[in-house]
Amino acid sequence: MNIRVVLLLVPFLITGCSTVSNFSFSSLSPFNWFGGSPMLSDSGLGDISSATPLDEDSLNKTLDDGYRLRKGMGMSAGQTTTFFEAMDGTKLQLAFYGNEQGKVERIEVMDKGIKTPAGTKLGTEFSELFEKAYNHCEVGTGDYTGSVICQSPESKHISYIFSGEWMGSSSIMPPDDKLKTWTISKMVWSAK
Repeated sequence: MNIRVVLLLVPFLITGCSTVSNFSFSSLSPFNWFGGSPMLSDSGLGDISSATPLDEDSLNKTLDDGYRLRKGMGMSAGQTTTFFEAMDGTKLQLAFYGNEQGKVERIEVMDKGIKTPAGTKLGTEFSELFEKAYNHCEVGTGDYTGSVICQSPESKHISYIFSGEWMGSSSIMPPDDKLKTWTISKMVWSAK
């Protein structure tokens, strides 16, 4: 290689990369060259956090237009609430709920491609994360009746919804030997 080219590139490599906005060395990984799913972490989903406005433009921008968004309205504690659902074709992949300030407060993940930093994703078995439900999990109620909700060992902001077969009452925690084969059917991030 021509020595002049090397001399021109060295200063950029030493100092230039640190000044390029939004540059990440992880973006150089071949796994990121063709896009990919955002990661669910303690701070939120990819670049979506509790500071993100709950509006279509903001969500589309942070999701890189990877989903088709549709707006919905519902009731919570006697108040009308707005939410957005992210669709892949006809399949619901994500749901975003907001607070009174119009910021994202809760994210529900049903997209099998989304993982946590530890690699946890939909389909991960209970036994891969927990030995026992005690002190980690509770019986699901309301929309989650028949499921078990467990606090992620990675983050206090992430919960896992486990589903599986259980012949007992939906209001009773299944025994640990039954739970070990249950799998994550939904991951939930909450700002609180």
